[in-house]
Amino acid sequence: MKRRDFSAQLAAAALGLPFLGSSAFAQGGPVEGTHYIKLNQPVPVPANGKINIVEFFWYGCPHCNAFEPSLDAWSKKLPADVNFQRAHVAFSALHETHSKIFYSLETMGLVEQMHRKVFNAIHLQHKRLDKDNDIEAFMTENGVDGKKFIEIFKSFAVQTKVRQAKQLSDGYKIDGVPAIGVQGRYWTSVGLAGGHEQALQVVNFLARKSKA
Repeated sequence: MKRRDFSAQLAAAALGLPFLGSSAFAQGGPVEGTHYIKLNQPVPVPANGKINIVEFFWYGCPHCNAFEPSLDAWSKKLPADVNFQRAHVAFSALHETHSKIFYSLETMGLVEQMHRKVFNAIHLQHKRLDKDNDIEAFMTENGVDGKKFIEIFKSFAVQTKVRQAKQLSDGYKIDGVPAIGVQGRYWTSVGLAGGHEQALQVVNFLARKSKA
């Protein structure tokens, strides 16, 4: 979803990454400029010896919602030398509100418990979750201290995380989601790769390429 309008098996095996079945890129592997983009200006990554992979998403994006189950299953099988993180984009005021929801959950250690529930609330229950009262009520309904959540939601710490995520998405030149950045050098997306499985295969390929 755009800002304005809202080979892989071998690479995976070499890095210890989860394999996703038969490769969609058997004819020589993913192609730069077609299946993934190489950044002209690399984005700084943590100097921890790990391959850094970051998913850029928006809670209100139906494509991100559809991608989440595949991404979640893949991320749980990653080896210890790969660091995976999620970054919520802030293209507009609504994006920023949802970004604050994500980083409030992260601050409270509730991403695993609530991440899918937020997606479901928006896409299955058709809640916008764009007003403080609605967000507080939703959290309370799901066993979270709603008042505490809103306090954190409005905190400087969460605002800082939102700003840092925006800087990261700007660094990767992300203008649509879902997209996945790899080691500050490359990014791909479901649209570029041609599907959920294909996108994750491209990520595996790029992770191996980054380690070489």
